[in-house]
Amino acid sequence: MEREEFQQRFGIVGRSPEMLEIVDVVRQVAPTEITVLITGESGVGKEVIARALHGASKRSAKPLVNVNCGAIPEGLIESELFGHEKGSFTSAVDMRKGYFETADGGAIFLDEIGEMPFGTQVKLLRVLESGEYARIGSSTPKKSDARVIAATSKTLEYEVQQKRFRPDLYFRLRSVNIHVPPLRNRKEDIPLLAEYFVQGFSKKNNVPFAGFSQDALDAFVNYNWPGNVRELRNVIESLLVLESGRRITAESVRKHLKDQTMVVAERNLPVVTNKTVEQAERELIYRALVDLKSNIIELRELIQQKSETAVAEPAHGSSNGNGAISIDEMERRMIVEALARHNGNRRSAAKDLHISERTLYRKIRDFGLS
Repeated sequence: MEREEFQQRFGIVGRSPEMLEIVDVVRQVAPTEITVLITGESGVGKEVIARALHGASKRSAKPLVNVNCGAIPEGLIESELFGHEKGSFTSAVDMRKGYFETADGGAIFLDEIGEMPFGTQVKLLRVLESGEYARIGSSTPKKSDARVIAATSKTLEYEVQQKRFRPDLYFRLRSVNIHVPPLRNRKEDIPLLAEYFVQGFSKKNNVPFAGFSQDALDAFVNYNWPGNVRELRNVIESLLVLESGRRITAESVRKHLKDQTMVVAERNLPVVTNKTVEQAERELIYRALVDLKSNIIELRELIQQKSETAVAEPAHGSSNGNGAISIDEMERRMIVEALARHNGNRRSAAKDLHISERTLYRKIRDFGLS
């Protein structure tokens, strides 16, 4: 199959040298059984590459099971991946197959694998090495013949250094590493992607499209796209609906980008084009640190807002010596109270506390509340 035909069949849009090189690698690797690690910022299209790898493989007749490791609570991820026996824990009212059992003979796509808990990584390594796993509550080993394709927006080398990711699993995963560059580094792909999203959305939703003016396409190309391909798709779809069949101009594009992405842009660092791999990885690390700082600020601001209403007596060892409640103790109490209000539902508790669910899980672990 020729490269252009391959791209059309699997929806890999792009003519930049970076994307053409990725297409060639996918064509070479797809027919093999080798494990593939796809890296790149959030929204660059890693799932598209995973689908192409599976679709062009010998396993394409069997399912590709998608698993977002970052969206599954830490206490449930092993059950989701490997299944459980009836009665193996309180809510296990029936036997349940895991994703690896469902993907047997096909492939499993572990998206955001950098979010996988450290303890679960050991069991994943066992599956990669021998194909063996066991359901929770069972001592009988089972076999899974599932090809593993993984993806992450994190820099796993840094996660290994910080002892949050197992080095043996990292080296086992990256048998082949496909790095998808951010959209701002392949601007020649932007007009093609815009047309691709227009055709798909207008046909599916019967939305009229009168075309882009040249200055509108220039506005797309000159924008930084912090949300990458995902952001471009969302902007295109919104413009098609809001412009109601009118020709899309630079004025409408700039207005929409200003209204919709101002907050997003503020949370991204300045971009240096033509970066080396080392520079690109450093930027990912910096961005992760910025997001972490933002989560901390969220929680601190919430504590300041509610501190005047906190009247409970300090627990043993929780005061700072003058009778005042320490910040850590106040955080712990607020989390305990929120969990109690919502009967242990962590998602609802995080929403009540106005913090991200990830921040809540980290605080629960730090305070020993799990």
